[in-house]
Amino acid sequence: MTTKRMTVGQALVEFLAHQWTVDGDLRERTIPGVFGIFGHGNVAGLGQALKQYNVADPTLMPYHQARNEQAMVHQAVGFARIHRRRATFAAAASVGPGAANMLTGAALATANRLPALLLPADTFATRVADPVLQQLEHPHDTSVQVTDAFRPLSRYFDRVQRPEQLFSIALAAMRVLTDPAETGAVTIALPEDVQAEALDVPLEFLQDREWHIRRPAPEQWALEAAVAAIRAARKPFIVAGGGVIYSGAEEALRRLVELTGIPVGTSQAGGGSLVWDHPQYLGGVGATGTTAANRLAAQADLVIGIGTRYSDFTTASRTAFQNPDVAFVNINVAPFDAFKHGTQLPVIADARETLTALRALLDRHHVSAEYAERIAAEKRAWDAAVDGAFTPTGLNLPGQPEIIGAVQAASGPKDVVVQAAGSLPGDLHKLWRVRDSLGYHVEYAFSTMGYEIAGGLGVKRGLEALGDDRDVIVMVGDGSYLMLHSELATAVAEGIKIIVVLIQNEGYASIGHLSETVGSQRFGTRYRYLDRDELNFEKGDLLTAVDLAANARSYGIDVVEIHPGPEAIDQLSAAVRDAKASSTSTLIHINSDPFVYAPEGEGWWDVPVAQVADLESTKRAYDEYREQQKKQRPLLG
Repeated sequence: MTTKRMTVGQALVEFLAHQWTVDGDLRERTIPGVFGIFGHGNVAGLGQALKQYNVADPTLMPYHQARNEQAMVHQAVGFARIHRRRATFAAAASVGPGAANMLTGAALATANRLPALLLPADTFATRVADPVLQQLEHPHDTSVQVTDAFRPLSRYFDRVQRPEQLFSIALAAMRVLTDPAETGAVTIALPEDVQAEALDVPLEFLQDREWHIRRPAPEQWALEAAVAAIRAARKPFIVAGGGVIYSGAEEALRRLVELTGIPVGTSQAGGGSLVWDHPQYLGGVGATGTTAANRLAAQADLVIGIGTRYSDFTTASRTAFQNPDVAFVNINVAPFDAFKHGTQLPVIADARETLTALRALLDRHHVSAEYAERIAAEKRAWDAAVDGAFTPTGLNLPGQPEIIGAVQAASGPKDVVVQAAGSLPGDLHKLWRVRDSLGYHVEYAFSTMGYEIAGGLGVKRGLEALGDDRDVIVMVGDGSYLMLHSELATAVAEGIKIIVVLIQNEGYASIGHLSETVGSQRFGTRYRYLDRDELNFEKGDLLTAVDLAANARSYGIDVVEIHPGPEAIDQLSAAVRDAKASSTSTLIHINSDPFVYAPEGEGWWDVPVAQVADLESTKRAYDEYREQQKKQRPLLG
């Protein structure tokens, strides 16, 4: 067998450069690049390897700088979604704090079922120098290190303790990255000494290798059972999740619902499964859903879940589906999700394959005229509610719904809106009128504050790799912005254009509202100066000395400040249009009123309230909580 003498770091980099994902007629590099921040754990291993290949062939495995290890993973995830999970980035970090900084990113990738390859450095396998800088020491188990924290956060974890282990570990990692049912964070821990050790690498390991994405067709018995259930249902309802997007099943879904008239509500990940003005699309469903979707879901006798994991927001904490005889047809490539809610009708298969098969078997089947009219009436009513929410009030401080409306009106039909945390995901789920299957990118499985700018960069990288020049509009609140804004420097360094709409409401608007509902009176949710007499932040002046626009300007991007006033919404629309016309990144800063809410969608989210309290507000909240709990159902269908 012909071999090549290489270090572990060099072998891994060259191996990754030759991995290809194949999805039907599509073929692309599984790992088109590496993000890396170097330290004593990886500078001599992966760092040296990346440098060496950059000198020999810069296109083999491009390296990209980052300013924060967590943000590296966010970029990889944003890239992966835009590529429908066919490709992602690797993220390399040094020992100790560098590796630990990636833990949030790992959890985010796994929770969202999106691939990301994490390469955290580890301490010496030989323990020749023990302990080293940044090494943990546990007297009960000296083998435990920071990288062990990745185990519960990863869909695959291993540690290369000897050079020879690289071959089997790398191949296993690629299998999970490209498996639609298992994908998520894939972590290969690399001890700093092992990274630099040499071994004889078989040339076969370094040759091009293809990983074909599985698109399993439904089993005949499961398909026939699903068809029978759909034909028997009087009020069927579809919940479209992220699996529709990842499977590329939007067209198959559209054709099925146009044939049958079945209404559709989407999870956050399923946004884009249908365009907003499609007659069968009723908007988001669940805790942050629309009245149209939630009212139809409440009465549904059959829920057809397609590529959804049924999170508590999607099921409104198991209060969304109120029909006592409701059954579930769960179409999912992952058995774990297909069997949820005790369904007796799991269809463990690819979404696109299943929808295509269902359409052929449901020919001439359609919901009743009465149900069709109910669908249309609820859609008309919600569309009117959104129109009202988007109408400018002319107040000095606009509400967030007006801001969303202005950004929507100024955006292009294929632009991508990116969001993750705070009050914006709920408002966008209700209000954003999605016009393209890839136009809605809200990370809501982990809802990570700080994801937005880094994730938006990943989305834009992904679009550029596809030759797609649409704009990426990042909407972020001041709370999330303060968590992680450093990747604006990355945008400047690489000339990557994103548009950031920074909405400042002087605190945590979402948790402030939630705090009210549980009787805690927005405690600790406004950005104020410390009241040193009462030792809280409840009565001090707002923290207006912090200038977020100036902070953004310091990164070297264009900044537009919209000052409070009756013309703020018109100015915002103009600023978004100007930003779209620009070739460089722009941040638009606008102040908002955190007490103006989107229209009520009749959804509920289970957040426990203190059972005993001295505060009257908490007592009232507990009484309301107990009433809402009565609507929760076991959902055994």
